[in-house]
Parts: sequence; C-alpha cells; structure tokens
Amino acid sequence: MSDFDFTEHSHKRFNPLTGSWVLCSPHRAKRPWLGQQEAVVDVELPSYVPDCFLCPGNKRIGGELNPAYEATYVFTNDFQAVKADQPSYKSDDDKKLAETPLAKTLLRSQGVRGTCRVMCFSPNHNQTLADMSTAEIVNVVEAWKLEYENLGKLEFVNHVQIFENKGAVMGCSNPHPHCQMWATEDIPEEPSKEVAQMRKHKGEHGTCLLCDYVALELSERSRIVSENPSFIAVVPFWAVWPFEVLVLPKFHTHSMSDAFGGEDTAARKQRVEEFAAILRVVTAKYDNLFRCSFPYSMGIHQAPVDGADYSEVVHMHAHFYPPLLRSATVKKFLVGFEMLGEPQRDLTAEQAADRLRALPEVHYKHQ
Repeated sequence: MSDFDFTEHSHKRFNPLTGSWVLCSPHRAKRPWLGQQEAVVDVELPSYVPDCFLCPGNKRIGGELNPAYEATYVFTNDFQAVKADQPSYKSDDDKKLAETPLAKTLLRSQGVRGTCRVMCFSPNHNQTLADMSTAEIVNVVEAWKLEYENLGKLEFVNHVQIFENKGAVMGCSNPHPHCQMWATEDIPEEPSKEVAQMRKHKGEHGTCLLCDYVALELSERSRIVSENPSFIAVVPFWAVWPFEVLVLPKFHTHSMSDAFGGEDTAARKQRVEEFAAILRVVTAKYDNLFRCSFPYSMGIHQAPVDGADYSEVVHMHAHFYPPLLRSATVKKFLVGFEMLGEPQRDLTAEQAADRLRALPEVHYKHQ
C-alpha cells in the first residue's frame, strides 16, 4: 500500500478554535458536476441608484432620509433582529413552567435585548471592499472601532458582532455595499466557543492559541495567502469553506480598541492601514479568482464587552466564509452528511491557499 497522501486520501482536521473536526476528501474534487449552477450577474452597477434605500440623499424604507454622506454612513437598522425596548424573560423564572418540570428542563428559553446597526462602506452603490482603496477602507476600520466602543458602552450589551454578507447568494438584501453590527446582551454561540477554546489553550499551555497559530503558519508558510508587517491572511488548516480565509494580527491584541486605540501615533496609523490593506488584498484576490464579484460572509471576532478581562485570552481575528467552489457558478452546499454528521470539504487548505496566493493583489478591473 502507498504512503498516506494528504492531497489524495480522506482525513479529518481539528479546529482548535471551536473544538470541532472537518472531514477532508481531496479526491472528490475530480468528480463531475451536473448539479445546480448559479447565474453569473456580470452587470456594471451605477454609482448611484435613485430607488436604493442606502444611497446618499435617498429615503429609507422607514421614511427617514439619508444624508449626503461622502465616506461611511452608520444608522440603526430599520428592521432590527434584536431590540432594546422589550421586557426581560427567562424560562427558569417562569412560574407557569415551574408546574411542569419536564417542560422547564427541555423547553428552555430567554429573552435577548440588543440593537442592530448598518454601515454603508461608501456613498458609491457599486464600490465593494475589493474595489476600494486602502485609504477608503481605513475609514471603514475606524468606523468599526468606534461602533464597537460605543455599542459596548450600552448597559445591556455584552457582545458586538460586526459582519458583512456580500452577494445575493449570501442573503444580502441590498447590493449597495454595507455591513452590520449586532450588539446583544448575550454572547453568541460561535464567539462563546472560541473564547472557551482560547481560555482552555491558555490554561493548558500558558500561551495564546492564535499567537501560537500565527507563529506556526509563519514557519510553515504553505497556507499563507498574503501578509504585511502587522497582519497575515491564511486559509486555516481546518477550513470548511473552499476558499475560507482567516485574517490575524501578528501581534497579540484582543480588540480593535486595543489594536487601533491610544494616541494618534505613527504606529497606530500603520496598524490601521495594514489591516485595511490586507482586507483589500483578500477581497481583490477573491474577485480575481473567478473574475466576478465574489460572495462571502465576513465577520470580526474580538473580546466581548461584558466587563470581564479578556486581554490575555482573546486574540482578535476576522473570518471570511465564501461559498464558491469550482467557478463563479458552482458553490459549496452544507447538506446531507455535513448537516447530519460533520463538515466536509474537497479542496485541501493548502491547495486553496496556493490558488489564492498566486492571484494578483490588484483587482482585475484595474489591471
């Protein structure tokens, strides 16, 4: 029997951030595809759309008028997923459930207060992060930091999740490039798992999990997509999505307030610019891969804002989860075994990183 080959033989990879496993089946990348294919929308959007709810000067669905903004614009979501003005509730305290112990055990629930904000990246209806300059993305990063800090000051908020859904296939309801900030009184499942795993690693090894991982990736270099003096972008060893990317600071920091806070020094400006730069490079490479506006869900994980000290445990990072697999029309589905067993991928992380790394950093529209 031949030696084990990670590019040919099925194997599992462990995700230390969540404590979960992913099945990798690289030989399946060769199978023919006769399944669903997405339509390629290769239409040049205008910079302004009169009936867009997010363009400057336009009326939003709730009747409010957008200002004639020239950079980023932030407002409270007109259709919030969580609200601040609702009564508190915990099923454990429900006197009606107390009369039925089984229901109290199995039908647990609790109210969640919070607030949701929307941020338009720029006034241009057709300008995604991939199309923006580093200087323009700096405005976005600074606005993210400010929102994280301001939302974190609300007495009922314990966690702030910044995320972007790009593309209709990712459920984006408006093509005007924007992101969202959901601030909740509970810490959601995914960041909770990551904090628990980072705390476990710190307790067992006395070091930061992601500091150790950055050092390992810088040493091996096979999964690096791009890097600059302050940040590194990799296809993580445990990636689930075909071209998943993890953006990490090379230095230890638990939040944007920590990484980009303090006095307005040259060092602070450099870190902000280099974070903006690596976001531009990753998103431009995505678009260059299949020469399309590459869809993804992106989110930043950083320290909760519940008053606890996470400075030695949490390492800020950004996840990119894109669904496209073979082309602009073929996407990955998390179905079947992946819903009932465990996540599975065909392309290895190293193969995906090779393809992304080889792509130009300049967007194909500007080459």
